[in-house]
Amino acid sequence: MQSHDNLAPVMSGISPTPHRVGTPADSETDIGTRIHALAARLFPICRSITGDGVRETLGILGQHIDLTQHEIPTGTQVFDWVVPPEWNIRDAYIKDASGRKIINLAESNLHVVSYSNPIHRIMQLSELKAHIHTLPDQPDLIPYRTSYYSEQWGLCMSHNTFLALEDGDYEVLIDAEKTVGHLTYGEYLHKGTSDKEVLLSAHICHPSLANDNCSSLALLTMLGKTMRARNTHYSYRFLFAPGTIGALSWLAENEARVGRIDHGLIVSCVGDGGGPTYKRSRLGNATIDRAMESVLCTGNRQAIMQDFSPYGYDERQYCSPGFNLPVGLFQRSGFGTFPEYHTSADNMTFITPENLALSFRIITEVIDILETNWTPVNLFPKGEPQLGRRGLYASLGGDKSAGQTSMAFLWVLNLADGAHSLLDISLRSGLPYTDIFHAAQLLLAKGLLRNGPNKTAKH
Repeated sequence: MQSHDNLAPVMSGISPTPHRVGTPADSETDIGTRIHALAARLFPICRSITGDGVRETLGILGQHIDLTQHEIPTGTQVFDWVVPPEWNIRDAYIKDASGRKIINLAESNLHVVSYSNPIHRIMQLSELKAHIHTLPDQPDLIPYRTSYYSEQWGLCMSHNTFLALEDGDYEVLIDAEKTVGHLTYGEYLHKGTSDKEVLLSAHICHPSLANDNCSSLALLTMLGKTMRARNTHYSYRFLFAPGTIGALSWLAENEARVGRIDHGLIVSCVGDGGGPTYKRSRLGNATIDRAMESVLCTGNRQAIMQDFSPYGYDERQYCSPGFNLPVGLFQRSGFGTFPEYHTSADNMTFITPENLALSFRIITEVIDILETNWTPVNLFPKGEPQLGRRGLYASLGGDKSAGQTSMAFLWVLNLADGAHSLLDISLRSGLPYTDIFHAAQLLLAKGLLRNGPNKTAKH
């Protein structure tokens, strides 16, 4: 259970409503439109786990937040992994005997298997076929494929294009190079009053895939930008790093400081209309897991709550047994569950401002819980205190709406034993956290509660 000492407004009376990230001008339509526009800027860039595409992307994100870029040299040992050579690509195509381009990197950077070795040769179709990847079950789409840690080359195209290839000679070009260079990642720290941190991370290595993961890069950037106007208890670390090797590099560089992370979210695939989907941390019942459950499982949201598994995104690294950090994974549709996943159909028409805005709101509601959660103690624990004479109870019986409001008072009073935080009470009662929070603030102002023991365990 998490409770902290960021309670000065609470201790002195009624605290404001849990502060929504952003300003009144940040309507959901506005924020969704701005996230979508930023994702559209990122979409055409050819990114991989290293290279200039990552730097270009971080440069764009850095126009919105004070982003620091870190460079990890090729060959650096990061636990059991080694930072690979830097990969950059300039051009790629297949030309038939007439000189017509069958596929072209300029049309889609999914056409090249990421980290392909360079090649420029004339070859027969029979040889070329061994290096072509398609999706027979989705014949109009281009697949996304990678070969980060192997020495090979490959090209991707729609299956229909593949079937139309005729016997003959083809010119194949992949103008790429692997060199001694760097792995690059970016981070932005929004400082709170505490050095305890909330980690918000998105992988930056995917090329032109809008949902996976331009949506999350753009959302977290706009979240960081809007949080500049907010005073927080926690410090919030925004991390934009290549999948797996980037997270491992950050952990290796910051191993002595990971104990500061009290809560964390990996954010991915947040622009489509599925879910919402949340995968719990390895701990299973960390505060971040319960906060997300409170947000997703109240109201009419049809949420999918999943237990931890060691397959997925970078939560695997943060939740590895040597770290076991309280980090979960938030998505709309889960990875691999939607037909557009890792294909050319994951384009800018697949994500919408409305869905991005809802994802933004879900994450900000979780932040609100982390920032305002506290542990109440009932000062009148023997029986129920008389709420009516304190103006907290309806003067007439039978008012259903008043009765629903009163349930929040009763739940708070009953569980305000110093062992249950407001988040605990919300989950136990099934009532929205905001209802429990407002009820506790009113009870506090009327002298019926006090702040309980400060429980600082992050789990």
